[in-house]
Amino acid sequence: MADKVYPDAKTALDGLTFDGMTVMAGGFGLCGIPENLITALRDSGAKDLTFISNNAGVDDFGLGLLLQTRQIKKMVSSYVGENKTFEKQYLNGELELEFNPQGTLAERIRAGGAGIPGFYTKTGVGTLVAEGKEHKDFNGETYIMETGLVADVSIVKAWKADKAGNLVFRKTARNFNPMMATAGKVTIAEVEEIVENGELDADHIHTPGIFVQRLVQGTFEKRIEQRTVRA
Repeated sequence: MADKVYPDAKTALDGLTFDGMTVMAGGFGLCGIPENLITALRDSGAKDLTFISNNAGVDDFGLGLLLQTRQIKKMVSSYVGENKTFEKQYLNGELELEFNPQGTLAERIRAGGAGIPGFYTKTGVGTLVAEGKEHKDFNGETYIMETGLVADVSIVKAWKADKAGNLVFRKTARNFNPMMATAGKVTIAEVEEIVENGELDADHIHTPGIFVQRLVQGTFEKRIEQRTVRA
């Protein structure tokens, strides 16, 4: 087995970045996002990027950093409500958006990782989401066809990994990260802790290491998107 552990996020991206590439970025809001790899992608200077991500971060964190530098050409997302930079660029015609219902986005990614090129769903029938898509009737109900998604590189964030790349996620970080790990031609996981092979309970592994090509141990700010506290 080739050594999957890299010393830092910049090195983990070596040889993988290019203009016009498609990247999947895991997480939900600011929970479970690959903070270090996002920064390293910004610093790589790669531009005209397509990002497949549930959301676009906030103005000064997460994918918002790449929007600030105008490196993102297109977002394939389901929720973009926390980012004024995104809003401004989209309304000015400077940023493309392929909008997805959240469950549809998750299934498109899962399907891509499973080698399924397309599937039918009722979600979005009769709305703008359905425009231009194939319609088909099943048992008297109308469905639309959605396509599976794959990426040149998937960047995901996990809690713990062993050196073989087996991943364990915690809580909200299990949103989008596990399926994105299967849908990248190359998957890079940044984790809080790397342990020796055999230390993880096999029954607790969420993503098998066969899906993960590169690993990096990171430090994380874990910023809270909207903090609500009692008076």
